Amino acid sequence: MSAPEVIRSKRWGPVGIGMLGGAVASFALPPFGLWPLALLGVAFFLLACEDHPVGTRSLTGLAFGLGLFVPGLWWAQHFSVYGAFLLMIVEAAFFAAAGAAVTPGRGRTLSAIGALTLAEALRERWPLGGLPIGGFPLGQANGPLMALARIAGPVGIVLGITVAAAGTRVLVTALAVRNTSGYDAGRRWVHALGLLGAVTGAVIVGVLAPSGGPSHGARSAAAVQGGGARGTSAQQVAPVSVTDATLAALEKVPVGTELTVLPEDVIGLPGPLAGSWQQDALKSQATQLATTLLAGVTAPRGASSFDNYVIAYGSNGQVLGRVVKVHRVPFGEYVPARSWISKVANISGVPRDAVAGTRPEILSTPAGRLGVLISFEVFFSDRSGDAVAHGADLLVVPTNTTSYPSSQMPSQELAAARIQAVERGRDLVQASPTGFSAIIDNMGNVRARSALSSQAVVSGTVQLRDGQTPYSRFGDLPVLALALGCLLAGQLRGRNGRPEGDGPSPSSDYS
Repeated sequence: MSAPEVIRSKRWGPVGIGMLGGAVASFALPPFGLWPLALLGVAFFLLACEDHPVGTRSLTGLAFGLGLFVPGLWWAQHFSVYGAFLLMIVEAAFFAAAGAAVTPGRGRTLSAIGALTLAEALRERWPLGGLPIGGFPLGQANGPLMALARIAGPVGIVLGITVAAAGTRVLVTALAVRNTSGYDAGRRWVHALGLLGAVTGAVIVGVLAPSGGPSHGARSAAAVQGGGARGTSAQQVAPVSVTDATLAALEKVPVGTELTVLPEDVIGLPGPLAGSWQQDALKSQATQLATTLLAGVTAPRGASSFDNYVIAYGSNGQVLGRVVKVHRVPFGEYVPARSWISKVANISGVPRDAVAGTRPEILSTPAGRLGVLISFEVFFSDRSGDAVAHGADLLVVPTNTTSYPSSQMPSQELAAARIQAVERGRDLVQASPTGFSAIIDNMGNVRARSALSSQAVVSGTVQLRDGQTPYSRFGDLPVLALALGCLLAGQLRGRNGRPEGDGPSPSSDYS
């Protein structure tokens, strides 16, 4: 084999393993939910990055990201094939940067833990506010690592995954090593068990950590789902038909239910809500059911903007308040740099930009002090954190995932809602026009859930809480600082153990 062929084989072998690792990890994401595969997939990535030049590591990271996000963000191609693949490449680029930051030789484990954690944390925040959809934390909603959300949020889950994957990687090398001293093999076993033990200990701490405190009140609650076909848009289905279906389902709510939640934008208006028949219907239903009624409304504001808000009615039909969605969906509810984008792309599907609301998204009602996360906001921890900081004792998620034809996005959104409940120690009520509508307790357990597309009323009892979790108290800073410390320590150790260049260290050190 010639020298160029050897170089190519050394480069494309790791790249292929990286892509395989991403594909394996993607099966941890909803709707599959095979959570251990995230650890296995990341372990593949770590093995593929070992002792390779920076260019190879970067390509390996990009391949890993594509293996993860092509399936994980497959829902996006329903809206734009070209836009979807551009999105997948941009998101995968964060892992390319992480691969480049993993030092070869000594320090590889510490640098990988820090690099992967920080890359995912950045991806969930930037650009355009970030895109947590398709991220590692969502795949852990059915696994033990979700308990880490209570003490360290979604970034803590990512850190737990990377540490456990690093332990798995070292364990594999300990089992596969040949012709080494018993001392070296023992060190590998100690290292692997130390990493896995650290994650296990953190999970135990998460399980035992404060989870919102004792209940200071119980409320009967209902999430109303009108049902209907999925994979449709507002241009294909008349807004009034959505309203009619929701009002028909609303009639099945038991009288005296203390909190009733309708989905996002079930009231789509050509003008203001005041004076409309829709407002009269909502007031009438709130009065007849003797309930606190929340409903999602979209209404134009001028010629180029619109409001996406949730309004609350009391049992006497009186308006209790409203909140406007703060975190908008880029290219779904607004177009960044609209004048420039319109010259290179068709943006007719988003003719108006949603007006960004102001914080906090709190509704004070007889049913409780409600922290409102409107649809996309359920993926962002800062939204629930802001609500809890302003006294929310219950979270509500009016959402609309009807435009997604498969179960992928509703399943990921449900996972995000479960993680939010654990992060903040709050029960949560989610309502969607076509699913999933659900009631979730503060431990992340789904107490009741609808099927997709069906007309349903999901009922149950929710608890009001005003205590804090460690994550609500300390936020992301501790885990980000720990990840940055790991990255810097790994880089320093790697440089000290590498006499020159970017090649492998002659040391047999595996850390």
